[in-house]
Amino acid sequence: MSSIVIAAFYKFVDLPDYRERQRPLLDFCVSQEVKGSILLAAEGINGTIAGSRQGINAVLAYLRQDIIFASLTHKESHADFMPFGRMKVRLKQEIVNLGRPDITPNKQVGQYIPAAEWNALISRPDVILVDTRNDFEVEIGTFKGAINPKVDAFNQFPDFVEQNLDPRRHKKVAMFCTGGIRCEKATAYMLEQGFEEVYHLKDGILKYLEQVSPEESMWQGNCFVFDDRVTVDHYLQPAPLELCPMCKTAVEPHHRTSPKYELGVSCPNCYDGLDDEQIQRAREKQRQLELTAERDAM
Repeated sequence: MSSIVIAAFYKFVDLPDYRERQRPLLDFCVSQEVKGSILLAAEGINGTIAGSRQGINAVLAYLRQDIIFASLTHKESHADFMPFGRMKVRLKQEIVNLGRPDITPNKQVGQYIPAAEWNALISRPDVILVDTRNDFEVEIGTFKGAINPKVDAFNQFPDFVEQNLDPRRHKKVAMFCTGGIRCEKATAYMLEQGFEEVYHLKDGILKYLEQVSPEESMWQGNCFVFDDRVTVDHYLQPAPLELCPMCKTAVEPHHRTSPKYELGVSCPNCYDGLDDEQIQRAREKQRQLELTAERDAM
């Protein structure tokens, strides 16, 4: 049994005192030897944390003792190693950056579809399926038949909608993301734009992989996660994949054949934006890592 428990959670809720919550929450997480990242904003909370079973239970209980977070739900997975280096609690304008703080699921949101009903919905010919994640995430894995918006960041999603979707023609749109939070914002935005029937996968891909067997699954590939596991497979176990140390995107097999790829230094996603100083620093760091690995193997 893996010893590290990883819990992902979020909740959109009016949180006018979010600044005052930062230090007490950070101190409590540290006291429980829990690591990870939690974002606080006036619109709510968003976090992924890792630690012992006891530590994770304590932090979740700490949050839920507040009536505002009493109904907070979370998703769990496990690992044999700690996927975070330290604990961070950060203050933000949005807990997921659409670039529109005025758009909030607290006002309106799309229809939640539980994992058990997702396959039936996206199999309907009158439903348009859209992956709301970034391009490199979609390359690693997605649902069969999903549209890739080819965005580099979530705040580009409104541009994709404006250029590619029309509420007069696309009557039913289903969307999904890793844990569900981006879809909350995306559906709220699309409802504001006049789309009438907007659906999203409740609790995201991670909940789908947890509840739907591989034999019945319509998911293809692995799922990118924002920690040192990099990706997880259909059993929510870490799946081997190299992460570019410069731009933090996943290195796919075809990237390694590019002249812009160099182990520990760059990949095709970031090479053109690097200067000579950055490349030399990365090469020296990689050289030191290799020397350390050689010494450890002796």
